[in-house]
Amino acid sequence: MKSFEVQFRYQDRSEGAVEATKIVAASSLPGGVAKATREFVKGLDRKQRFDMNKNGLEIKAKPSMSEVASNTGSDAAAA
Repeated sequence: MKSFEVQFRYQDRSEGAVEATKIVAASSLPGGVAKATREFVKGLDRKQRFDMNKNGLEIKAKPSMSEVASNTGSDAAAA
């Protein structure tokens, strides 16, 4: 499995811009984004979800380099 770093950002009514980062393990980028989004939204309360839906959710995703490098190194050592 690969690991992906997914960053979320939305406008909250009381806090302004809210940012969060999740690192998830998944076999593909779309799967990693979906998994991280589910985990992120589960952690929000009703008003935060409303603000997120009203103002939009910005998602940025990229492969997690620290995890990819460590997985590659362990695979090479095992071979």
